[in-house]
Amino acid sequence: MPQRHWTSWQPPGQRENYIKRQNAIRRMKWSGAGIIFSMAMPVVLIYVYDIPHPDDLKKQQAQEAQRAAASGSNSLVPPSKAESPDDVAATFHGRKVVIAPGGTKIVAQDEQTGAELELVPTGSDRIPHFPRTIHIESSSPAEASRPKNEQDTEYTLLGCGCRTVSFLSIKVYVVGLYVRTSSLQHLQAALIHHINPLASALIPSEKEELRKRLMDPEASARLWDTLLRDPESGLDAAFRIVPTRNTDFQHLRDGWVRGITDRTKQTVDANRKDEYNDDSFGDTMRAFKSLLSGRGKAPQGSVVLLTRDADGTLGVRYQPKEGKGETTELGKIEDDRLARLIWLLYLGGKNVSSEAARGSIVDGVVHLAERPVGTVETMVT
Repeated sequence: MPQRHWTSWQPPGQRENYIKRQNAIRRMKWSGAGIIFSMAMPVVLIYVYDIPHPDDLKKQQAQEAQRAAASGSNSLVPPSKAESPDDVAATFHGRKVVIAPGGTKIVAQDEQTGAELELVPTGSDRIPHFPRTIHIESSSPAEASRPKNEQDTEYTLLGCGCRTVSFLSIKVYVVGLYVRTSSLQHLQAALIHHINPLASALIPSEKEELRKRLMDPEASARLWDTLLRDPESGLDAAFRIVPTRNTDFQHLRDGWVRGITDRTKQTVDANRKDEYNDDSFGDTMRAFKSLLSGRGKAPQGSVVLLTRDADGTLGVRYQPKEGKGETTELGKIEDDRLARLIWLLYLGGKNVSSEAARGSIVDGVVHLAERPVGTVETMVT
């Protein structure tokens, strides 16, 4: 006669208690295994991936700085701050990538015409380069009447870096700040006069004071907020965002909306603490969400441009593949508060969207301010 499990002949109450106890033990075992796995994975990643020693990084940066000084490089983004990977991509937009002697300048060369496009390392192995200059066709009525060759305006890169998420520092996208070349001298003068109203260029101690303010959580927010509110600044700029992995507009939109909402709670000026509490700004946020809704995927290598016109209008443009396909304008938001908050999202406050990008942009801004006013356009063209 086959033996039966003891629970089959125990009273119903004891049988149910036994089953509950076994289920609880099973859940505890799985939970314990999950905890052990979660603790072990960071250790495994640390041993698998080679993390350079800080002293080695300092030596490498010093060597790159010496090479840049010896070559007289005019780049607004110092090579030592760009964290370029060793195995840079062989091509950029179908052009062969060539590294100049000394490794201080990277260009994409057209083999047929010989034309060169200067590149800047981004620190991402998936999107290793950003172009030093880009052209954005203006859609404003004032410039639409001009000849076609004047509508494509040149913008110059001030700095770039990767946005990362989670404790594993997963790279989501590369973001860079481009300023219209003709606006650089206005930005230069505003930054210099913010530190010294009587100066035409900053001396070393003043440069360090500017850097300190641009990196300080409160001072940086006040500085950029003041500059962007100034109608005389005439600042045309664009944040160029290139995903390093496949994503979609919903994820990008949700990240920007969360960041903007956080910025509305951080009062830059006590006299403007209710600036974002009115119905009109609520309508602006709904329009921004609607503009980015239903746009589908944003694959690796696609380009999103968040532009800011001189009057503070925010524009959104999209290119499905970097260097390929038409760049289309998705829409505009004329409320200057939105463009200002997105600017602060990357450059002002305590927790910016990309600390690497802010550091690189600050380096570019300080390098801009050390030159005499009026010499910038000559330097970058």
